[in-house]
Amino acid sequence: QVQLVESGGGLVQPGGSLRLSCTASGLRINIYDMAWYRQAPGKQRELVADSTSGDTINYVDSVKGRFTISRDNARNMVFLQMSSLKPEDTAVYYCNAHWTAVSKTYNYWGQGTQVTVSS
Repeated sequence: QVQLVESGGGLVQPGGSLRLSCTASGLRINIYDMAWYRQAPGKQRELVADSTSGDTINYVDSVKGRFTISRDNARNMVFLQMSSLKPEDTAVYYCNAHWTAVSKTYNYWGQGTQVTVSS
C-alpha cells in the first residue's frame, strides 16, 4: 500500500521559513517524479515545484528564489524548504509521486499539510 505523508506545516509570520517533509512508503521514489502542489481556498491546485527522477528541477515563477525542493532517495523522502514566505503562500501543500511506465501511469497524493502565513 502506497502512502505519502506530509509534515512540517504550520503558522508562520511573513518573511519566515518552513520546511515541509514528505515520507513515502510502499514505493521507491528513485524512479518517480516527485512534486509539491498547493491549493489555496477557492483556487485550483497548482504545481509549486517538482524533482524528476532524472534530477531535473522546476519551480512555478512565484516561488523561484524562495523555495527549494530536494529529495533523499535513500530515505524515501522529499523536502520543500520555503523561505521569505508571503501571505499568498498560504495553502494546503500536497506531496505527489508520479511515474509513467510502458503501459500504465502511477500517480499518488498525500493528505496535505496546512501552511498559513500571517502576522
